[in-house]
Amino acid sequence: MPVVNFQRMFQAFVEAVGGGANEVLFWSHLPDWRNQTLTPNPDTIYFMPFFDTTRGPVVVEIPRADGGSITGSLMDAWQCALEDVGRAGVDQGKGGRYLILPPDYSQPIPEGYIALHCDTFRGYGLCRSNVVSSSADDVAEAVAYGKQIKLYPLNEADRPQATAFRDAGDVVLDSLIPFDARFFDSLNTAIQSEPWLIRDKAMIHQLASLGIGKGLTFDPDEPTTGILTSAAEDARVLLDGRYASLFAPPYFSHTRWAVPIPADVIHGQQSFYEDADCYPVDDRAVMFSIGFFSAKRLGSGQFYLMTITDNSGEQMMGAKSYRLRVPPRAPVTLYWSATAYDRRTHGLILGMPRASRASNSADLEANSDDSVDVYFGPQPPEGKEPNWIPTDPNSHFEVLFRFYGPTQPLFDKTWQLPDIEPVEPSPTI
Repeated sequence: MPVVNFQRMFQAFVEAVGGGANEVLFWSHLPDWRNQTLTPNPDTIYFMPFFDTTRGPVVVEIPRADGGSITGSLMDAWQCALEDVGRAGVDQGKGGRYLILPPDYSQPIPEGYIALHCDTFRGYGLCRSNVVSSSADDVAEAVAYGKQIKLYPLNEADRPQATAFRDAGDVVLDSLIPFDARFFDSLNTAIQSEPWLIRDKAMIHQLASLGIGKGLTFDPDEPTTGILTSAAEDARVLLDGRYASLFAPPYFSHTRWAVPIPADVIHGQQSFYEDADCYPVDDRAVMFSIGFFSAKRLGSGQFYLMTITDNSGEQMMGAKSYRLRVPPRAPVTLYWSATAYDRRTHGLILGMPRASRASNSADLEANSDDSVDVYFGPQPPEGKEPNWIPTDPNSHFEVLFRFYGPTQPLFDKTWQLPDIEPVEPSPTI
């Protein structure tokens, strides 16, 4: 699942904006529903350098945190974090030249680089250029700051060509997981491109039975395509059941909020799954069926809580109205945000004028005690439109709450996020 997730993103990059290897995908404004990746953040400016070391090492330059800042990580094709970048990363906001080395690279490493050994030839970075607010000026500054990222081959380091940036701001870019035969097409493409890792060799013969293997031509006939589609549909049901089980026990006692990443995956991602007694294949599949990206040190730059139900344990319906009261003094140094996603696809809800509200939303209104009420529903409560997140009345939704620059009260739980509660909708005028 993680490598298919990566392959889907790269394929969408190519098809939507004509992108390619060693180029940077970015959004020139805050993303909207047309960003059909898995649980994207609509309150930041994304820069995604896609690297390919087939022809040799590649450099990713992260700018100094001066006039802006980046929160993010560089990952291999299996979406294991090679290292975090920016203020919460190795460069600690001082900027740095990250040198990504291909598999089994043994040549001398030049001075002045942060060397990262990568088990795959391809991978990408997820770099969030943090915005001070959602105002047009602040967004433009975040875009300009992010464009200081550079991506080039090491052998051009003395005189690198200008980095190619491809803007997806005004196009539909769809990398959602297709639970049909297309899943296996993406898997085959990844298998042809990347070396087998020792931990994954048990899959070789299983995949070969489907016609997927290095040097094999994957061209299933119609009956086989039907079987693969049925298997993918069954996998969706299985994964959704495991996903739902993540919410017990919750992060805060007596609430419905949980970390949407299995604990064994968090541990494994940080150590490249070096523990010989733990390889959470199914839990990894769950994680990368609902999102993309991994951090080397989750909680240093960002933290996530998710809920799929309201305070009474009922699924949240897009036709109903709800309220989330965010207590004052939220434990963040940058911002917090609440985002609604389609419960089935884990993508932004199609066609909505916006998907989130954040503490840096320019028009967000606070209560007299500095708490903030965020509303969800098909219509805004009267007088509360600045704090409203629209939902599709024909589907269920889930909510991801993000903490950027999380601080200690979140982790010692002296600050707690209450559940989302149903409210009566305002009368239609």
